[in-house]
Amino acid sequence: MKVATFNYCDDTTETLDTAADFDSPETLVLVFGATSFLDDPEPFQRLAEKFPRSKIIGCSTAGEIFGDTINDDSLSVAVLKFEKTCLDLASAPVFSSDESFTAGEKIARALDKPSLRGVIVLSDGLSVNGSRLVAGLNSVLPPSVIVTGGLAGDRDRFQKTWVVQDGEPQSHIVSAVGFYGDHVRIGHGSKGGWDIFGPERKVTRAKDNLLYELDGKPALELYKNYLGELAAELPASALMFPLALRTNSFDEKRIVRTVLGVDENDQSMTFAGDVPEGSLVQLMRANFDRLIDGASDAALMTARGNGAAEEVFSLAISCVGRRLILGERAEEELEAVMEELPPATKQIGFYSYGEISPYATGYCDLHNQTMTLTTISEN
Repeated sequence: MKVATFNYCDDTTETLDTAADFDSPETLVLVFGATSFLDDPEPFQRLAEKFPRSKIIGCSTAGEIFGDTINDDSLSVAVLKFEKTCLDLASAPVFSSDESFTAGEKIARALDKPSLRGVIVLSDGLSVNGSRLVAGLNSVLPPSVIVTGGLAGDRDRFQKTWVVQDGEPQSHIVSAVGFYGDHVRIGHGSKGGWDIFGPERKVTRAKDNLLYELDGKPALELYKNYLGELAAELPASALMFPLALRTNSFDEKRIVRTVLGVDENDQSMTFAGDVPEGSLVQLMRANFDRLIDGASDAALMTARGNGAAEEVFSLAISCVGRRLILGERAEEELEAVMEELPPATKQIGFYSYGEISPYATGYCDLHNQTMTLTTISEN
């Protein structure tokens, strides 16, 4: 496998020409950029011209990751040319959260072929219910297939997102690439680093990813009480106080859920994934050092997937809430990741509205507020 990474800008002609030598039916081009490119797709047209035989996927971001740096209003690009691995693309529309399960199921059925080893899925970040999308994928794909990815971002604006389909950025799309064969090596890791605080409360009224009541009281009212003055900045301020969710008091597995929107009329909150009735939730807040340690731990978790490959690519997907909390220290989590990955690893990625990865092994889950890494190599 050969890997090239670069930041796309007006003076990238020479870089594009060099990377274009990688073009082949088994070349993957990953592109992550600002939402403004939805209205200015010219860079994607250039990429399509340079890589006419390659598979191109990508999405909008809440910040573009390039190595151990973060950029805004840019395009981070990675070109992966495989020697022994086959690729296939699949996509599905998702205009409302009700279509999320069907979209995941459709993509999984399209990619579910002999020797499928892994899938990277990128989704619209606003019209999808990430939990239902993941459930659709899991209903078809076996747990032996590693599924990772994330939900597209739009800084802290929550207005529009895009995903690449047919070489162009489009809204209301879920797109995925499948990796086939015995030579591809895929590692994955996902860690948070948030501290739990306050009482654990029971979800007494909810529907899918809409939360209405906690302990019989309006959820939004309780949430505002904790936010104080920050309540005026909802939903963006909620990114700094996600919820830890578990099925019951005996369940040690906690999934993090973050807010995408609020409705003052019915005092409800919309989350990136399901918040089932009867489940238990607690508020979380940031611990700077633990957030950075969490990113490092995510990198360590990928180690068994790398083998002894000379070329390793890392796809880094971190939650927008982590970036807002860490502020000027945000690049420290990327530095921590790179320190733990194999030498000369090339990395790009994005800040997201949700991360997709197995909790440890097996079926994938929707996560929020984590650093999620996927490493890819060939033996």
